Amino acid sequence: MRKRRTKIVATIGPASSSPEVIERMILAGMDVARLNFSHGSPEEHITRAQLIRETAARHGRHVALLGDLQGPKIRIAKFSGKRIQLTVGDRFSLSVSHPLAEGNQEVVGIDYPELVGDCQVGDELLLDDGRVVMLVEAKSADALHCRVLVGGPLSDHKGINRRGGGLTAPALTDKDKADIRLAAAMGLDYLAVSFPRDAADMEYARRLRDEAGSDAWLIAKIERAEAVACDETLDRLIEACDGVMVARGDLGVEIGDAELVGIQKKIILHARQHDKAVIVATQMMESMIGSPMPTRAEVSDVANAVLDCADAVMLSAESAAGSYPVEAVEAMARICVGAEKHPISEKSGHRLGNRFVRCDESIALAAMYAANHFQDVKAIIALTESGYTPLVMSRIRSAVPIFALSPHASTQARTCLLRGVYPVPFDPSAHAPNGVSRAAVEALVERGLLGAGDWLVLTKGDSYSASGGTNGMKLLQVGQPIL
Repeated sequence: MRKRRTKIVATIGPASSSPEVIERMILAGMDVARLNFSHGSPEEHITRAQLIRETAARHGRHVALLGDLQGPKIRIAKFSGKRIQLTVGDRFSLSVSHPLAEGNQEVVGIDYPELVGDCQVGDELLLDDGRVVMLVEAKSADALHCRVLVGGPLSDHKGINRRGGGLTAPALTDKDKADIRLAAAMGLDYLAVSFPRDAADMEYARRLRDEAGSDAWLIAKIERAEAVACDETLDRLIEACDGVMVARGDLGVEIGDAELVGIQKKIILHARQHDKAVIVATQMMESMIGSPMPTRAEVSDVANAVLDCADAVMLSAESAAGSYPVEAVEAMARICVGAEKHPISEKSGHRLGNRFVRCDESIALAAMYAANHFQDVKAIIALTESGYTPLVMSRIRSAVPIFALSPHASTQARTCLLRGVYPVPFDPSAHAPNGVSRAAVEALVERGLLGAGDWLVLTKGDSYSASGGTNGMKLLQVGQPIL
């Protein structure tokens, strides 16, 4: 059976918190569980994380845990009647001084006072992910006075974006700082930072993560227009993180839908060129919130991300609040496998002509070259401390599975996000130095992943206790003497 290479991130929420549904989602193919800190209490997240870990372990599976910080989402306050209906041409104001629970047909309060200073006459504001659009026609000391360009319903706490970005809200709020400490206490594998503008925001998040005692890899959610304004800013932001998420909701609102697909492809390309993981997210199978089957357009959307070699595709409301969370995971897995059959997903020109700057990077890429050009190779074994070597390997398009053998539960979970990488628990220190390679091969044979006569590529280091120590590669054949 073809092994799926593209990983699936599924958001856990009210529709997917029961033991039965979580178990079915894991068996259906969930590789990473996303805990959305915008919703739910710390106690709920702790309970869900424990349940996911226990259920995965019971089935011999590894599922990474990703905590997603809320970030500075700028929102309107509340309406006295919960919602209003706006039509084209209506006048409507966003006010700092208006009572926060008494919005009406003409005005609503806002929870971010700096919005008035950030905006100018002539700016377009997009509310509720662009479903309502307003033009700022005048501003006073405490309010923006607008005319509705695109009407529709507007309800409590909907988000606000400015066309083209440029709002000055900091990337990390007090709530985010508390949630970073929560993520450290929970031992999460990944931490997604919402609305970073540049590398400095990610460097600040890394300092807070370190101070909290966490080793989670940081994911930069690219959703501000400033982040993709030029290649230099994008590349520096990518270099400052461990992976990126193409967060197409707010990003599409700020840069416009017409630009979004091209920018998505650029982000995926640049992330892979910088040896970073990349997730494509938002509305990938939106219709499955209420339908057991995706639309043809959604199938194409997921397949497009797969063919661009994204590491993972993500379910949001589909799995968190929809009626068919298990079916959504099953459909996404089915589409990924189908798209991966296309030959383009197995041909790579990555880093051709480039110089390498690290020994382990050189070994990783040499291993992939050998695996892709020696047609009898059935698997790659990477003995790894941190997961870096299989990360670099997985930047090369290949049909050969990469097995990340590590003694560390954190590394085993972390590699669940990486395209074409599959974790296997393995402790090199439990074997004599001259028996490690043989024991590693036997670990895969025992699992039915290799058979007699199969060739494989194995990479390891002379030391197994330090990250970055991979310095050797072997071509081995099952059944032949292995030293």
